[in-house]
Amino acid sequence: MEANTTQSHINATTDSSPVHDQEHHLPIVSMQLGMSILTIFHAGYFRITLSLAGQALLWKIIVKPTHSSNPLFNVFHKLHPLPFMLLWSFSLLVLTLLSLLYILRCLFHFNMVKGEFMHHVGVNYLFVPWISWLLLLQSSPFVPQKTIAYLVLWWVFVIPVVVLDIKIYGQWFIQGKRFLIEVANPTSQLSVVGNLVGAQVAIKAGTKEGAVCLFSLGMVHYLVLFVTLYQRVSGSDTLPVMLRPVFFLFFAVPSVASMAWGSIAGSFDKASKMLFFLSLFLFTSLVCRPTLFLKSMRKFNVAWWSYSFPVTVLAIASTEYAREVKCDFADALMLILSSLSFLVTLVLSVLTLLNTKILLPD
Repeated sequence: MEANTTQSHINATTDSSPVHDQEHHLPIVSMQLGMSILTIFHAGYFRITLSLAGQALLWKIIVKPTHSSNPLFNVFHKLHPLPFMLLWSFSLLVLTLLSLLYILRCLFHFNMVKGEFMHHVGVNYLFVPWISWLLLLQSSPFVPQKTIAYLVLWWVFVIPVVVLDIKIYGQWFIQGKRFLIEVANPTSQLSVVGNLVGAQVAIKAGTKEGAVCLFSLGMVHYLVLFVTLYQRVSGSDTLPVMLRPVFFLFFAVPSVASMAWGSIAGSFDKASKMLFFLSLFLFTSLVCRPTLFLKSMRKFNVAWWSYSFPVTVLAIASTEYAREVKCDFADALMLILSSLSFLVTLVLSVLTLLNTKILLPD
């Protein structure tokens, strides 16, 4: 209405110059452009922050000093911490900007947000910003672990995860049209990732009971979800072809679970190793089937970022495994997966910069 009034005023002014017209048009165009971005933007864009936050955590673990006698770790620990600081700061900046953008979307386009909340795929991506914040908290160089500030931030980020758990898991139990067998798809595993990351960060916050609670909640539902997805192929039919990269979440969950249990147990024990081997097997199974992803790779889109985070958490798990077993095979595996993780994230970052008009068209 305001835009129409302004436009009428411009047309009625017969002695106005072209420069004067442009001055009136600029605010309108800027406002329309901002509203257009809000309609295009959705929770799936937080895949980017999830990948960046995971990469920051990987770099923190690699450069962190340890008492290991492994020469490979000694080489990593000699790396300057500046790249990690820059990566963490950049991840924080991107996550903050996207979070503010999504808050504006909630304010001006609440019906669209409600549509995501009610969609069997879209609702799972509402976990992703909170997982990203938890990962950044875990890798934070500024907030000391086991402090009041750390604990408060953990509560702030984990409460939305639990609220979403109650919503989604409750639907699986009691709503006929929302039974798990009807809505299960690979993105459903994001809810499990949220619980497991929350459990891992809970140990850093000094609340082991909270960690055990979230871990048990996540693993019980993961077992049910994994069996449901494993026994049926219709889960893939509910996803568009462009979303097939989310199949990489199959090995992301056991990778995160191995690290979460390692944090709870205090060491990367046999249970953690079994979960790590499961994730390694699932990763190999997917990599050996490239034709599954060919159609989704024809044109770049934000779904490609689904490749990065699973590979990164697998690389982090391999790092913990290498520290525990101390053998050449584990070291080589860690080096390969860490390099692959960095390469995938770097390539996706470059492609995103080159294709900003595709992700957020005018």
